[in-house]
Amino acid sequence: MRIGELAERTGVSTRLLRYYEEQGLLAASRDGNGYRCYDEDAVVRVRQIRRLLAAGLNTEVIGSALRCARGEEAHLDLCPELAQVLHRELTAMDDRIGVLQARRTTLAGYLTEEGA
Repeated sequence: MRIGELAERTGVSTRLLRYYEEQGLLAASRDGNGYRCYDEDAVVRVRQIRRLLAAGLNTEVIGSALRCARGEEAHLDLCPELAQVLHRELTAMDDRIGVLQARRTTLAGYLTEEGA
């Protein structure tokens, strides 16, 4: 299928599909006139990418995770290396949440001080 059909079937813009290809997350062959051609499993692959992005992973981590992803829901068969990467990502996310909570507390404190 061509990129336009893949975009239509997945709800992802052609620009993002080209970006996924540049990042090595999605593979396309080229037909005689140079147009991108995708296999039928590209639909599942794009859905997996979207699901992993929604989990907060960056494209570098997703590249590793896709090797272990199964099905449209991107269920992961965890190998020790991937589990270690995901634990690091989760710890980093928890750290960012902690920083945001502290900032929120500070900001709310300003409002409380003024009686607003």
